[in-house]
Amino acid sequence: MQLGLPFASPASESAIQNPATYPTTSYVRLGRARRYVLRVDIDGRLRVTIPRGGSRREADAFAQKHRVWVAQQRAQLLRPAPAADESRALRERAMRELPPRLNELAAQHGLTVSRISVRNQRSRWGSCGPDGHICLNWRLVLMPPWVSDYVLVHELMHVRRMDHSPAYWRLVAGACPDYRAARQWLRTHGPSLR
Repeated sequence: MQLGLPFASPASESAIQNPATYPTTSYVRLGRARRYVLRVDIDGRLRVTIPRGGSRREADAFAQKHRVWVAQQRAQLLRPAPAADESRALRERAMRELPPRLNELAAQHGLTVSRISVRNQRSRWGSCGPDGHICLNWRLVLMPPWVSDYVLVHELMHVRRMDHSPAYWRLVAGACPDYRAARQWLRTHGPSLR
């Protein structure tokens, strides 16, 4: 299981005016979706998920309501990448700090992790394989500790349950009571960390 990383894309004046008419907007109808969801892919495409019973018109209105957010997400792609030396130093810091913290949290919850990797993941904050191998994004060191701890707990709870069922989220809530605030922080600030 993996915890996804939202990415952003280039902004344009037309995207700010009406993101639903941006040339690379796609619509996905999902019967299991409970609400409209916007996602800006790394290539700048806006993807609008339409829930069961929803309409294209309502999807357009939802995208229009969040046009500033869409433009901000797209603008993130225009930001320059960190300098190579800075990036290397941050990765080294992540290698020093993240595995011990993950092992500490695992011990607190009576869990065992088979292996820990710290990687330059482009589309997720972390993942957990069925064998208990947890991969972490080095960018976790850029966020507040309470948010990175949520990501670590999120992956650790997959050692117990390899799904995102209500039972899984109860495990997360028991281990990290403020997980909803951390998820909101990731939605709001995560794209700027890429």
